[in-house]
Amino acid sequence: MTAPAASVAPVGETATHCPYCALQCAMTLTATPVTDAAVAAPQAPVTVSGRAFPTNRGGLCKKGWTSAELLASPERILEPMLKQADGSFAPASWDDALDLVAEKLRSTRAEHGADAVGVFGGGGLTNEKAYQLGKFTRVALGSSRIDYNGRFCMSSAAAAGNRAFGLDRGLPFPVDALDAAATILILGSNVAQTMPPFIGHLEGARQAGGLIVVDPRRTATARLTEDGAGMHVQPTPGSDLVLLLGLTHIVIADKLADRDYLDSRTTGFEALRRSVSAWWPERVQQKTGVPVWQLRDLARRLAAGRASGVGTYILTGRGVEQHADGTDTATAAINLSLVLGLVGTSHSGYGTLTGQGNGQGGREHGQKCDQLPGYRKIADPADRAHVAGVWGVDPDTLPGVGLPAVQLLQSLGQPGGVRTLLVHAANVVVSAPNAGAVREGLAALDFLVVCDFFFSETASLANVVLPVTQWAEEEGTVTTLEGRVIRRRKALDAPAGVRSELWILQQLAERLNAPSTWSAVPAEVFDELGRATAGALADYSGLSHALLDTDVPAFWPFPIGSAGTPRLFQERFAHADGRAHIVAVRPVTTDATAQLDGNITLVTGRLLEHYQSGAQTRRVPELLTAQPAARLQVHPATAELLSIVDGGWVEVANDRGTVRCRAQVTTDIRLDTVFLPFHFAGEGRANSLTSDATDPISGMPEFKKTTVRVRALQEAGALV
Repeated sequence: MTAPAASVAPVGETATHCPYCALQCAMTLTATPVTDAAVAAPQAPVTVSGRAFPTNRGGLCKKGWTSAELLASPERILEPMLKQADGSFAPASWDDALDLVAEKLRSTRAEHGADAVGVFGGGGLTNEKAYQLGKFTRVALGSSRIDYNGRFCMSSAAAAGNRAFGLDRGLPFPVDALDAAATILILGSNVAQTMPPFIGHLEGARQAGGLIVVDPRRTATARLTEDGAGMHVQPTPGSDLVLLLGLTHIVIADKLADRDYLDSRTTGFEALRRSVSAWWPERVQQKTGVPVWQLRDLARRLAAGRASGVGTYILTGRGVEQHADGTDTATAAINLSLVLGLVGTSHSGYGTLTGQGNGQGGREHGQKCDQLPGYRKIADPADRAHVAGVWGVDPDTLPGVGLPAVQLLQSLGQPGGVRTLLVHAANVVVSAPNAGAVREGLAALDFLVVCDFFFSETASLANVVLPVTQWAEEEGTVTTLEGRVIRRRKALDAPAGVRSELWILQQLAERLNAPSTWSAVPAEVFDELGRATAGALADYSGLSHALLDTDVPAFWPFPIGSAGTPRLFQERFAHADGRAHIVAVRPVTTDATAQLDGNITLVTGRLLEHYQSGAQTRRVPELLTAQPAARLQVHPATAELLSIVDGGWVEVANDRGTVRCRAQVTTDIRLDTVFLPFHFAGEGRANSLTSDATDPISGMPEFKKTTVRVRALQEAGALV
């Protein structure tokens, strides 16, 4: 088999979007002139400039400005690579590599069954790739074993949104709706560093003194509340659920609830009222460390904004969701929003801040173990029948519900578990919880295939590495954190030995004699996605590449004949009764972490310069120079107690693993807490420490509250 002929690269300027976070900032790529200097010293083939768009208004962060540098990286994989007996890699032809992969897929299925083949996807894949990957797993492989790294990001927020509203869309309103708000409460998100252009939408609330940031750290976002711009609330790690229950208690007890809204648009209020009655302010202060006066001020500020008709929004992020009770915590935030009457109005609302570049679209179209395209449920006979009809297969041949990401990774190499794994757009050796155990699982596999641009820590363990196109070399669509479907456009040809995942899946499906049709043309795949989602919650049936090329604001659901839905829930919620369902939640009683002998609570998170596992950003010199390694944030009083000095080496350890890094002594952290970024590998890998305990509803791992032992080291790598 031969590769498709290379298309003619577009010339001049290409309007597209940043490859990183879900804000999907608009940018223009301009071909770099070929000069003698460029030939002598390879440079980015395109230059980046900001472009006006509602989410970023022409602004970009450091990651966006430097994004094109990776296109010409000398570390890029440019042809299929096969692992040799001595552990090294050698190039192979595409035919040989794909023949080998297909043979291993067939033999694994024949020997161990279809579910012995697993697929791990990513929130960075385009809608077309995410859709085709789910279809390939279920139709070509016949396996139920597919999930993706969005399980580590959005699963708790999605589960909470589904049970409260009947639908999960990160922001059920456009981002620029925040501009007019006088009060914005942000819980567990450091948007000033994770998506800097977003903070422009907070300016109205800041000027009104109404930006409220809940975070155990004094982050860059928390600092935006200074000088009268708002309020920083600094609870103990993992106490957000209690905090939200306490705020709801105050709103109800002080008669600040919107009873007309509750009566006409919700169910379940009385159960909620009874459940929060035990969380009076003094008790909440004891559990969270947030003083009573601040609790009361916060509740009154939220209610005053709603009562005056001025916009009030509550936004949550991973800081409150990446817990074993993350779904209940997100639910508590939704309950507070409903009690205040914010959701589904024209001027206020609740939303959750999606992180990955296509984190929204990536979870809509079949990468999750229990979902078919458009948020259809794989366990629902009608949903199965609709999608199977589009695919041209018998619904009974589709597998059932599989395993969420953590359980999928735990099954690797185990009896009855996954024996052969395909990984797309993920670096689980760095990003997954209890990462040491994940690495052991990958090593126990019979066969591992990774599609990537570089030899990431996960790709380095593979038997076959398949080089794939980067964002500027492909056509497709992604869906922003606000549910807006946008076009990713090709600015240049990929290197000769590189292929799109759509082509790879097509070629493997052909080798496996899979039923259905398998296009490698993104526009055709998107049209099929539209048919598969017709009538579903996330209905894309009225969209096409041609329509999106007109830059129409395309917020889903966008059924045929519609103009899209920028604001959800204004007339009804997505449940059959049209109401929002308030679900009373209660905290699970746990003992506080003992702050003795160096035992302390670790929280993990992001840095401005890096993204996800760092597989891309650690290869950009400017970004790596700015943040070359993990540093442990520790409060001065705690540092003094543990004999830690600023810039000195420390060991952070627990029963799962050990991290050695330098310390950053700062008053921006609580005395009872330390912080590590999760972008680094090797001895700085934060997820060597995190637990793979999960939320029982969403499958979200417990990333944000880990007990560790911290001690000073005399020198790098010292063991004493």
